Amino acid sequence: MASLINTKAPDFRAPAVMPDGTTKEVSLGDYAGKYVALFFYPKDFTFVCPSELIAFDNRMAEFEKRGVQVLGVSMDDADTHARWRKTAVNDGGIGELNYPLIADTSKSMTNDYNVLHAASGLSLRATFLMDQSGTIQHVVTNNLPLGRDLDELLRMIDALQFHEKHGEVCPAGWTPGKKAMAATPEGVAAYLTENAKGL
Repeated sequence: MASLINTKAPDFRAPAVMPDGTTKEVSLGDYAGKYVALFFYPKDFTFVCPSELIAFDNRMAEFEKRGVQVLGVSMDDADTHARWRKTAVNDGGIGELNYPLIADTSKSMTNDYNVLHAASGLSLRATFLMDQSGTIQHVVTNNLPLGRDLDELLRMIDALQFHEKHGEVCPAGWTPGKKAMAATPEGVAAYLTENAKGL
């Protein structure tokens, strides 16, 4: 699978169910100048998927604080997305999410982002983090039974934004408030001298 890291994210135009329940066409260009967390999931009305979509929704304040637009994508059509949003969480639904759900019925997005699960014909659990220029900075892809870690995604957003602001690079396990590293031989030596045992 060829990596899309450090390339411009493929543009798209597709119907989406919006936070207010309406359906409209959206494109990546609609979010130009914003950080974007675009995530693919296999199918509505399934098993691991609702836990992930609700986990994104539960952290919307954290994404908004960082200026990140969340977009969910599956191959289901917009009507199916809308029905799932109207199904109570206690009945396996997802409730009225505060971010758009995109309908990739043509599979064009799944193919452009190279996340097709060949055996099922569905999308893998893949997340793409784009910077404000639309360049993909972080990708994680899980097989269908394995739910993703939203706190790790927030950590990666923090690391990206720290690097953009300060120019330093973020070593293993970096979180806000921890020491970063100058991207020089002297910087790595100084960092490892102080921190190698705690890594």
